[in-house]
Amino acid sequence: MFERPSLVTRVAIGKTLGLVVGLIGFFCLPYFMPDAGWLLRWGILLWYTTLGAIIGMFGVFTWHPVLKLPLPWWFRAPLLGGWMNFVLTFFAYDVMQAAMIAMFGENGLLLSPFWFALEGAIVGLFIGYFATKIGGEGVETVGR
Repeated sequence: MFERPSLVTRVAIGKTLGLVVGLIGFFCLPYFMPDAGWLLRWGILLWYTTLGAIIGMFGVFTWHPVLKLPLPWWFRAPLLGGWMNFVLTFFAYDVMQAAMIAMFGENGLLLSPFWFALEGAIVGLFIGYFATKIGGEGVETVGR
């Protein structure tokens, strides 16, 4: 089950690293945004765990069938992480904007909540690297 290459290993690594990032957010958020409620903290924890699982699962796709282009891990994982955090910011704009103001102040450089998309890309790159290094990638992860 956890032999290399394995989709189960990829997903397990992705979820574990996502859980670690989510736990960092869960425990550090009150220091940056003291009025953050439990719902937001649990949401961040579960969001990054799910993001890790998605990045792990998408390790099967190494070729884009329509564009006929390769999808290496260093492109695929940050794209997924950035896109998912963009969608999160799109739907929770007010909360994310309040978080950015709480972290960087009213006149800070990083006031736009869409900076979370870049953060998601960085987290995606981190998760994608370890998921690919430990669990492999491509169709061989589901074969046998």
